[in-house]
Amino acid sequence: MSLSKDELAARVAADIAPGSYVNLGIGQPTAVADHLTREQGVVLHTENGMLGMGPLAHGAEIDPDLTNAGKQPVTELPGAAYFHHADSFAMMRGGHLDVCVLGAFQVSVRGDLANWHTGAPDAIPAVGGAMDLAIGAKQVFVMMTLLAKDGTPKLVRECTYPLTGLGCVTRVYSDLAVIDVGPGGASVVEAFGVDSEELGALLHLDL
Repeated sequence: MSLSKDELAARVAADIAPGSYVNLGIGQPTAVADHLTREQGVVLHTENGMLGMGPLAHGAEIDPDLTNAGKQPVTELPGAAYFHHADSFAMMRGGHLDVCVLGAFQVSVRGDLANWHTGAPDAIPAVGGAMDLAIGAKQVFVMMTLLAKDGTPKLVRECTYPLTGLGCVTRVYSDLAVIDVGPGGASVVEAFGVDSEELGALLHLDL
């Protein structure tokens, strides 16, 4: 059985090493914050200038001046710090983040990432800080559905969309499987309701 978005977020959170400094990309990755435990001691970074972000804020917790990079209201944890946008990007580019979790339109079996533009004439490009995160973080995790809405694979042999970064993704977390990618190609870590043969047939890949 495939994982729900919430179950997938919990699966990603479980793989983040204790004490890591982590950036969660806009969209689906933000849900990971709700599944990190206090015992993990993970410090969340936002590109708009905050360290020590907590889960999403609800009800009386909401402070309109306290948001993540996707403009969602968030909470702060004890010891949280705020700083200039430029300092935040210096942290990203300087190799100070252990993990970033990003969404994607496509990921290649070698770990190439395409997540800012589909190339369609009417599509609105959204670069944000993805390029900085892709080259700056020590590990890049991608959260995405394994298939697009039209049924085409999003894990591919070669990306056909404009690239965000080359060989930067280390692991793909999807509704159907967790898959490692890199110079040696793609390998299945864990599958949900399907086996490697079925995954290979869906993706047109040897797994």
